[in-house]
Amino acid sequence: MRVAIVTESFLPQVNGVTGSVLKVCEHLRSEGHQALVVAPGPGPSRHGSVPVVRTASAPLPGYAEQRVAYPSWRLTQALRDFRPDVVHLAAPTVLGAQAATIARRAGVPAVAVYQTDLPGYAARYGWRGASQAVWRWLRRVHEMAARTLAPSRHACAELVAHGFPDVSRWPRGVDVQRFHPRFRDQAFRRDLTPRGELLVGYVGRLAREKELDLLREVHGVPGVRLVVAGDGPQRAHLQRVLPRAHFLGMVHGAEVARVFASLDLFVHTGRHETFCQTAQEALASGVPVVAPAAGGLLDIVDPGVNGEFFTPGDGAQLQRVVDHLRQDTGARLELAGRARASVAGRDWTSVGHDLVATYRAVSV
Repeated sequence: MRVAIVTESFLPQVNGVTGSVLKVCEHLRSEGHQALVVAPGPGPSRHGSVPVVRTASAPLPGYAEQRVAYPSWRLTQALRDFRPDVVHLAAPTVLGAQAATIARRAGVPAVAVYQTDLPGYAARYGWRGASQAVWRWLRRVHEMAARTLAPSRHACAELVAHGFPDVSRWPRGVDVQRFHPRFRDQAFRRDLTPRGELLVGYVGRLAREKELDLLREVHGVPGVRLVVAGDGPQRAHLQRVLPRAHFLGMVHGAEVARVFASLDLFVHTGRHETFCQTAQEALASGVPVVAPAAGGLLDIVDPGVNGEFFTPGDGAQLQRVVDHLRQDTGARLELAGRARASVAGRDWTSVGHDLVATYRAVSV
């Protein structure tokens, strides 16, 4: 098949949308399909054997690393020249809306992948009335697609409740070879926890919608050392309010796997996750997850089996959960012992086969 992937985010930006697009490209290439990526620039013009067409964009105010695409003649030309059998819309908003319109006029089926809780972000940032406007816009875009794919049961239900048609669940895979307990690094742990503290970490973007101020409650637990990996517009603020935490900045490649596997607990604080890939990566690394009982995390964390929940936004409860697991070593080790098994079978190959099956279904 010839698959055009139109995405609102791609390298050098590193986030959940970029990560899943990269995995889709790899799977399509391994199965002998032809792929093209169209993404906001600037950035590389190829990813391996997959060409990348770059379109005009501008930095998001207050978050220069995040680009916002403009409608572009380059997209129109790229789709005309590539002649796709199906168009994959990754988190469609601006560029995706244009691609959906072009595909519909050309009679080419599109599959729209819902990946970012933009309405939740709008509400979180206090943009009065914007949340419902965003829902209306997204529904209009997704209505032009033959199928909408959402990563979790919660996301599917939310889309159906807002009138989105033809919604199916398509979860994310996890690389169980890359993320593995064998990468636990005792020297790294000794450097960070010279007194044998519990090593608790967060890995991801440092942005307001992640509700990372809740980490102050973890930071204050006696016998806990907090480590934060990632970057974003809130980094300077978080370094001020978490003065004893260790900030690693952006980590890549093997370093990411080492950080995950070296933790005793992985903590995620944001409630607006349509899935939460980093939680899966922590579990594959043999690390229990403490997270809010909300969104896509409801599909990943199984309380008492591979982690624990806290009430979204409740820092005091988050602190109690972490402190309990610090004191009850046996309970924590039991969670760790079941963490990796809880994501068995969630490999990207299986997820990729399901996606291609969807492409074929809508192309009939």
